[in-house]
Amino acid sequence: MLDDLAGKRTGERIQIIRERRGLTRPVLAGLVGMSTSWLKGIERGARLPPRLPLLVRLAEALSLGDVAVLAGTDMDLGGAASVPVASFTRIPHDAVPAIRESVRDPLLVVPPRPTDVAMLAARAADAWQLWHQSTEHRTDVGRILPRLVTDARIAARVAEDRDRRAANAVLADVYALVQHEIVWASETELTWTVADRAMTAAQDADTPVALGGAAWTLGMVQRSTCDTDGALSLALDAARLLERRREDSDEIAALYGALQLHAATTAARAGREGDAWRYWDIAKSTAERLADHYHHPWTMFGTSNVKLHAVSISADLSKSVEARGRAEDIDPEEIPSRERRGRLGVEIARSYHQRRDYTATLHWLEQAHQVSADSVRYSPTARQMTADVVDHGGKLVSRRARSLAGSIGLPL
Repeated sequence: MLDDLAGKRTGERIQIIRERRGLTRPVLAGLVGMSTSWLKGIERGARLPPRLPLLVRLAEALSLGDVAVLAGTDMDLGGAASVPVASFTRIPHDAVPAIRESVRDPLLVVPPRPTDVAMLAARAADAWQLWHQSTEHRTDVGRILPRLVTDARIAARVAEDRDRRAANAVLADVYALVQHEIVWASETELTWTVADRAMTAAQDADTPVALGGAAWTLGMVQRSTCDTDGALSLALDAARLLERRREDSDEIAALYGALQLHAATTAARAGREGDAWRYWDIAKSTAERLADHYHHPWTMFGTSNVKLHAVSISADLSKSVEARGRAEDIDPEEIPSRERRGRLGVEIARSYHQRRDYTATLHWLEQAHQVSADSVRYSPTARQMTADVVDHGGKLVSRRARSLAGSIGLPL
């Protein structure tokens, strides 16, 4: 079968294998959560090849054990001859079981105690700050999340009148943090449960900030499961909800901008370059109207985060030279989040990985790991790049690459 696929584009390979499996285009598209028109565009070469996470889903739906079988002449997997589907299973984390229990606990009986919503909000804010400042943010936040989830759920249940709405707003924020914590580390069902509960809590709070934040959270889950159409539609709907309130506060304006960045990244991953930069331009102009040095406390929306997304969008569109040029315009010290500075390093590494410059790829992965270890350890993309450097980087960087692989728990 591989000989028959030689010299074929990614879309052609997908179509050939789909037809051999006896799957119609609507069926395969539905299995990966995409539209029939999207798959038609991929197969005919009218769209850019799918990014690696979506290619993995296509491989699973087509009962393939190796993602590389689908990667044609128009797609670069960093020189990897084989990319097992199994290598994209969850990245386990010790905090997940306790978090899962705190989310699923039915709480049939709750202790009769006073509810201090202001104190609860302060605890949630401290948790977000820890997420953005710790070098091992998943580990450190994972220790405090189970209790915070339980307390926020109880507060939303027992609070009365205005306190009840405020408690639900805090609960929506806490669920957003849970989604950040468990993505790539838990089963998909738990991630969807958390995102859905965040939206329910936001609806009970009934404030623009809560609704915008919950939409941002749910959209992230939709995008992580490759439902790009749903994620884009939700982000734009939520942005329209906030648009008329942008002048009310920097917080609302920042959430509006964060939703535009979400739409930009989602469009880029769907190969819609014009739409991606159009949404990014709106986000950029929004950030420029915020107070000096303002960044939203948990989406981190602000001028530096807009620049970071420009690097990601360029890399998503396979424009590696442009991605590096965008990165040169960023002073990492302007990014107030250690987690986001680590992500910047991963994005720059991705731009070099696309050109098979393994030495530079490793350098930026090491830099990212030094800034934020968990930004590399729990990134499927960073782990795959590290594995590629180990396999193809050569003797010059072999020892360093294996050291990094060991540090992030990557089996060799």
